[in-house]
Formats: sequence, C-alpha cells, structure tokens
Amino acid sequence: MEKPFLNNINIIDNNINNTANVYKIFFFIRNFLLILILGIFYYLIQPLKSNSVVFLPQGSINQIISHLEQNKYEMSSIDKYILFFLGHPQSGWINIGTQKLNRIEFLHKLTIAKAALETITLIPGETSVIFLEQVAKKLKLDKNILLSEFQNQAPYPEGVFLPETYRIPKGITENLLIQILLNYAEKSNQKTSEKIFGEYNSKKWHQYIITASVIQKEAANEAEMPIVASVIYNRIKKGMKLQMDGTLNYGIYSHEKITPQRIRRDNSFYNTYKFEGLPKEAVCNVSLAAIRAAIFPAKTDYLYFVRDKNTGVHIFSTNLNDHNKAINLQKK
Repeated sequence: MEKPFLNNINIIDNNINNTANVYKIFFFIRNFLLILILGIFYYLIQPLKSNSVVFLPQGSINQIISHLEQNKYEMSSIDKYILFFLGHPQSGWINIGTQKLNRIEFLHKLTIAKAALETITLIPGETSVIFLEQVAKKLKLDKNILLSEFQNQAPYPEGVFLPETYRIPKGITENLLIQILLNYAEKSNQKTSEKIFGEYNSKKWHQYIITASVIQKEAANEAEMPIVASVIYNRIKKGMKLQMDGTLNYGIYSHEKITPQRIRRDNSFYNTYKFEGLPKEAVCNVSLAAIRAAIFPAKTDYLYFVRDKNTGVHIFSTNLNDHNKAINLQKK
C-alpha cells in the first residue's frame, strides 16, 4: 500500500506535466499564429503588377477575384478574406494610378478609388488610323505607341473595331485601350454571328466585314445598304470591276475626295478601278447594319448607281444607258 506522501508527489508530477503540456500547446499555437501573421504580412507587402486602371464587374468578392485572375492578376484565397475586411470592391473602372503598389495597397484601392471617364465615339465608316489619332489626342495618349499597339494586337489591319460610343477611363494605357476595343468588337461579332449562323468563324466573318466596309463607304443610309450590296455581288458575278470611289477612302485617305488623278496614281489593292473583285482587306470599321447587308443583300439586277445631288441618296440602274442618263441629270 502506497503512502499518502508518495501519492501527493505523483499528483504534483501529473499537474506539472499537464501544465507543461498546456504551455507547449500554448507556445505552439502562439508560434504558429506568429508565423502565419508574418507570412500574411510578407504576402501583402509584396509588389503587385497592375494596369493603371482596372475594370471590375458587379458581383460577389469571389466573382471579382475570379475576374481578376482571368485578366492575368495573380490572386489567391487570402485576397478574398482581406477584401472582406477592407470592404466590398467597387464596380466599374478603378483608378489604380501609375505608382507601384504592394498587394494590400492594391486591394485597398479596389474599395475606395474610382476612375474619371472620357467619352470617345467611333463613327461607322471611319478608318482605324484616323480614329486612333483622334482618341490619342482626346485621352492624351502617345499616338505612335497607340498605333503600334494596334498593329501588334489587331488580327487584321482594318475593320476590327465596332463603331459605338465608349466610356473610357482617363489614365488608361495604350496597350489596355486597344485590348478593350478589340475584345468588345470580338464579343459583339461572335454574338451576332451565332445569332445568324448558329456558329462563329472569325475568318468567314471578316470576309463579310470586307464587303460591309465597301457598303459602308458607298451607301447613303442604312436603307440603301442591302441594295448597294446587291450591286457589289451582281458586278462580281458578271466579272465587272467594282469601280467604287469608297474603296480608295482607306487609312489616312478616309476623308479625301477621289479624283481621276488619284485613281490613276493609286496602285494599292484598294483601287477597284484597277483590280477586280473586293479589296483584300476592309476599307473601314463597319456597323452591324452594313454587315447584315453583306450577309443578306437585296435581290436586284442593279449594276450601277450615282448619288442624286438633290436628295443625297442614290439612283440605281440595271444598264449603262440608264446610268449615263442619271449622271447627266446631276449635271443640270
């Protein structure tokens, strides 16, 4: 039988061991939390590469983080919790600025900053080079860099933008602006093509844009577009040259009056007086109405048209004799 003294000693030893274990657990948890906090702190002070402006969609924090990841931002689940404590990010354009930020500064900006917006408009029938020169001036961007970014990013030299009014954040970079405009047009083209054909083939669609660009330059209004389209297809079918002035209003010549001298001098594939068929590339940026006219031309026998000086619309003819009569009427 053990003595009471020894029992007390055992109890004390057990208490000491239990206390020691509690302290071990405490120190383990403390050290773990300390390492975790230091790790998160180190993570948050790391520099994060960002555009000067960022677009955020409406939605939950998870959706916003996913959107940033899709746009090549290196995000993690930690950012979700940090944003939860900082406040819900704003939607729309966020002005990040040009200074280098660490991750916590970037996340904080998403919740407090808002970008000032500038309106730019692309008119149907305008060429990309003229449009981008106007945009560079309005948004105070470098014209040469903007045109260089366009050449590097655009899949085709012309007809890749969608004529529309855009709200663009001030401070946007040349690279990001081109990216946004191209992506917007591509999504619109895909949506329209799938609605019409049930599928989207970018090369096939661009062929329609080439035809639509000639229609856009030649038609006086949207109502004329399917008729002008019929003239184009009728002349091609008969092996006739298009001989349309609008095809020479490409690039920097967008608003230049076409003269006989210009027709003789221009040896580019845009000159439909010299070369048969459609130009190899689009002449300008086109509206959806022009594209629809290229896909769904009117059924006519027209081969010629001339603008009526009184009404501004065109007089269409099926033969050269009637066409010459219409031309002579404009001289009176």
